[in-house]
Amino acid sequence: MTIDGTVGGNVVVVGNGMVGQRFVEALRARDEAGRWRVTVLAEEGRPAYDRVRLSAFFDGADADELNLHRPDDGVDLRLGEPVVTIDRDRRVVRTGAGEYPYDALVLATGSYPFVPPIDGAYVDAGPDALGPTPALRPGVFVYRTLDDLAAIRDFAKGRRSGAVIGGGLLGLEAANALRLLDLNTHVVEFAPRLMPVQVDEAGGAMLRRYVEELGVTPHLGVATTAIRSRPDGGLAGLTLSDGSWVATDLVVVAAGIRPRDDLARAAGLPVGERGGVRVDATCRTDDERIWAVGECAAVDGTCYGLVAPGYAMAEVVADRLLGGDASFPGADLSTKLKLLGVDVAAFGDAHGRTPGCLDVTFTDPATRVYAKLVLSDDAQTLLGGVLVGDATAYPTLRASVGGPLPGPPLALLAPPGQEGGTGSGIAALPGGAQVCSCNGVTKDQLVGAIAEGCADVPALKACTRAGTSCGSCVPMLKQLLAVSGVQLSKALCEHFDHSRQELFEIIRVCGISTFSQLVTEHGRGRGCDICKPVVASILASLGNGYVLDGEQASLQDTNDHFLANIQQNGTYSVVPRIPGGEITPEKLIVIGEVARDFNLYTKITGGQRIDLFGARVEQLPKIWRRLVDAGFESGHAYGKALRTVKSCVGSTWCRYGVQDSVGLAIALELRYRGLRAPHKIKSAVSGCARECAEARSKDFGVIATDNGWNLYLGGNGGFRPRHAELFATDLCTEDLVRYIDRFLMFYIRTADRLQRTAAWVEAMDGGLDHLRAVIVDDSLGLCAELDAAIGRHVGSYSDEWRDTLDDPDRLRRFTSFVNAPDVPDPSITFEVERGQPIPAGGERRPVPLGLPTTMGVPS
Repeated sequence: MTIDGTVGGNVVVVGNGMVGQRFVEALRARDEAGRWRVTVLAEEGRPAYDRVRLSAFFDGADADELNLHRPDDGVDLRLGEPVVTIDRDRRVVRTGAGEYPYDALVLATGSYPFVPPIDGAYVDAGPDALGPTPALRPGVFVYRTLDDLAAIRDFAKGRRSGAVIGGGLLGLEAANALRLLDLNTHVVEFAPRLMPVQVDEAGGAMLRRYVEELGVTPHLGVATTAIRSRPDGGLAGLTLSDGSWVATDLVVVAAGIRPRDDLARAAGLPVGERGGVRVDATCRTDDERIWAVGECAAVDGTCYGLVAPGYAMAEVVADRLLGGDASFPGADLSTKLKLLGVDVAAFGDAHGRTPGCLDVTFTDPATRVYAKLVLSDDAQTLLGGVLVGDATAYPTLRASVGGPLPGPPLALLAPPGQEGGTGSGIAALPGGAQVCSCNGVTKDQLVGAIAEGCADVPALKACTRAGTSCGSCVPMLKQLLAVSGVQLSKALCEHFDHSRQELFEIIRVCGISTFSQLVTEHGRGRGCDICKPVVASILASLGNGYVLDGEQASLQDTNDHFLANIQQNGTYSVVPRIPGGEITPEKLIVIGEVARDFNLYTKITGGQRIDLFGARVEQLPKIWRRLVDAGFESGHAYGKALRTVKSCVGSTWCRYGVQDSVGLAIALELRYRGLRAPHKIKSAVSGCARECAEARSKDFGVIATDNGWNLYLGGNGGFRPRHAELFATDLCTEDLVRYIDRFLMFYIRTADRLQRTAAWVEAMDGGLDHLRAVIVDDSLGLCAELDAAIGRHVGSYSDEWRDTLDDPDRLRRFTSFVNAPDVPDPSITFEVERGQPIPAGGERRPVPLGLPTTMGVPS
């Protein structure tokens, strides 16, 4: 539909969030003649970014990585210039900088976080506190923008506990963020279960078990009545409606959102009963010149808080502005997320509200998997479902909603590899099924793109937009390419057509000992920062000698260049190995003397080691000499290698211990020290089921039993925590060590670059069952090779620090200035805090008033 019989003019977009950006891109893609001049007025000071992946900020992603904005000469983007008023009579919008006339106005103002009127939440509890920008008291945050997340991160430094008000999707994301910030985390949810909108009672119960195992404490069926302060003004905790108390230093409110409809209200546009700019199926308001899209729009009175409906609205308006007849097709409210490391998905009629519907459920308490399908009364049509713990089948099931089941219900629900479970594939879907609900891409459209030459996932994304939003359909894109006969590339990088696993075998079988030989015979070019460290790791894994000899030195990652971890101010940390955390008083004294004599910052790590920070590069050999002479060796904190084997005190001291956990931890750490791998490796041994060493958060973990040892494989902490899975029970020590040997060597031979053991096991066809067949039953006939490989490693181990100290040529690299080897770098300076040296000039938040700052040590 056109305006006044014409198409074109000035279109002003208010808001540059995900939906506003999608509208601009859709309009520019369709408007080849350039009939519309586009102005975007944004409230935030940065261009559109991916709010769906907002929590990736705590995984290390920055604004550039999340950025969605593509520079376009046809778009006038004004950042940090919010619209103040809309003058419908004159057809202009006003900002603090001036006026902008429009022929069409698109409101994409999104929503704002709802903060309930909780006593103590606001600086000022007056009427303004409940608006779109409530004045929250220090220590209380919302979880909406990158600035919000940065503020949470900064405030969390030095604090111990955090609480999230709200146990829905956003609340659990916020809880995971607080965990990653090393805070003891609580979640307060008014409903009787977590994620009450998405999952049913049984799914919520399974999710709660996961959450509690990860150390998050849920408080369900209660409301927060007050946020209380300490005498110094800092937060003390939350008072709950049942009279209980939650001590906390930081609060994140994730209690829902409200549409940003204030501009529309002030301009006299009708709004929905529960807020939102009222629009029809074309997303047009009562004013023929004004449209609304995304979370601020109420289509027939309903606001949608997901990105997929917003994208659909954006496409409709772009089409209408160019004379089309598109209408809003309705909303797919399906969701799939990994929350606190747990797969959770809901699709279609997840709660079974359709009259006469049937439920088919699958529950496996051992693996923490719950799944439910909602079927029509004749059990022929899929209506919806819930998946917790394993969402492998989600893409196919979601795409099948409203149509016939793509297989027997139990086969669809049980994970592949379990009895009765076959999984489900894209081949069973009809051509019209939506594979990507975020962008409305069907199977037929993807098949057509493949037929036109899209030969990999990036090409499909670029051509169809499938997989570019939440990403849950990417596995199906891979399936579709495979069933279409497209061979996916496994190339490590542009210089090698081989995968890391294939390069490992080429180097091993051909006896290649240098990168130059490998790239000459099996690659091209000079290599890059992807393939060089990978090959360096493979060569080291195969026992190719000192890692800094010859051309190997140029291949190493930054830390390996100096056998130490570089820090933010250009100094290095030194981490001597302390197997099992056991150390004699004499060695403790040596570490103290070294730290004192070289003025190093000293910290006991979570892996039961002592980290010495602040060493200049020319000091490293002198520090190593003192440590090596006292019996220490490199702890390989700088390498993709075994780091530590943590232990509790076990049966030697603990009244609950049933095995010698310290002795085993020391033996394992000495056996695998220096073992280079695709990623760092951590381990732990607990002397009883109380798990004080936290063995299940490690790549391989051992827990003592009355009859021997239980072995857990494929766990990790870090940004994406994952519990290791039980591999074998009640093992004798000999079998335990044999299986760990084979696990590590099989991982080193077959994993991708920078792939942790958890991801490696998850990606393995057949998962843990396949791994068990390989390293226990010898299904591939590899066990003898794996045993021999670990034997060569144990027999050839040599400490890299000592090797460096014993060779004058190797020592020459440890200088700040080549022409003045004994001169320290003058740019490295320190100041003193809590009696220890720290980098000068760093930004640190002060400790709250009233708390000790020096622990009795002069500052």
